[in-house]
Amino acid sequence: MQKPRQHFIHSNLILRGKVLEAIRSFFSCRGFLEVETPVLIPAPAPEPHIEAVAADGAYLQTSPELYMKRLLAAGYRRIFQICKTFRAGERGRLHLPEFTMLEWYETGADYNDMMARTEELVWFVCRHVLKKEHLDYQGTRIDPCPPWPRITVAEAFRRHAGKDMFEAIAEDSFDEIIGIAIESGLQRSRPVFLHDYPVEKGALARRRRDCPELAERFEAYVGGIEICNGFTELTDPQEQRRRFKEELRRRSEKGLKVYPMPEAFLKALSRMPPSAGNALGIDRLVMLLADAPSIDEATAFIPEEY
Repeated sequence: MQKPRQHFIHSNLILRGKVLEAIRSFFSCRGFLEVETPVLIPAPAPEPHIEAVAADGAYLQTSPELYMKRLLAAGYRRIFQICKTFRAGERGRLHLPEFTMLEWYETGADYNDMMARTEELVWFVCRHVLKKEHLDYQGTRIDPCPPWPRITVAEAFRRHAGKDMFEAIAEDSFDEIIGIAIESGLQRSRPVFLHDYPVEKGALARRRRDCPELAERFEAYVGGIEICNGFTELTDPQEQRRRFKEELRRRSEKGLKVYPMPEAFLKALSRMPPSAGNALGIDRLVMLLADAPSIDEATAFIPEEY
């Protein structure tokens, strides 16, 4: 008789608790304040390929980003949050419609600082939880010691897809190439940062001043699995409004839900200082540290058991 899922994930849930403990220790020791923001919100950020779940005339958050940035605008300098987030239609080996997100923001920082903070965090959690300086995932030994290798998105497209990334955007094949050709080609024995995305793929990220067609955005991959998405924050409310309008227009053309404009966020944005932020998937991090083949083995309940 097959053992119930709850039996074979018992040790993973113990590990999960230690991961959460380590994350909180990491941030509190560095002067970050843990915050809570609303889960039921009137308007999510309109982003491509992310569908919000409607609830009681509003929406369950797809990210706490907009409200955490409002706290930055109110004067908080270093904040983090561990919370539930919801995205409709996401289900698979690496996806859950309800998942746990770590987000943190730091004023006076940019995406280079945030990459350094990310590798420092994962290195800390690995040593704290596993009591060793490496992790083994599905037959590959991974060394998370900083600094991690960095590769630009443009170089990744040339190296792994033989294609220009702007051509891929024009052909609407950018995300497909990232998911198939590039992710499979990334180094496995070391975590890798993929950075400098086309500005079309960084809806809330600041443009690079020396190269305005690029956004100061990065993603980190561990064992070929994307664990986070971070960037230097866009703080120009006019440009942010233009980007949101463009995304809402695209959603309308595709027959997707057109969300209300997040006016309270846009009003606060003019007061937000230069900052950087990152969103990291707790379930995927636990999956990696537990050497679990699926995200299902990193959480107590899955949708099929609700």
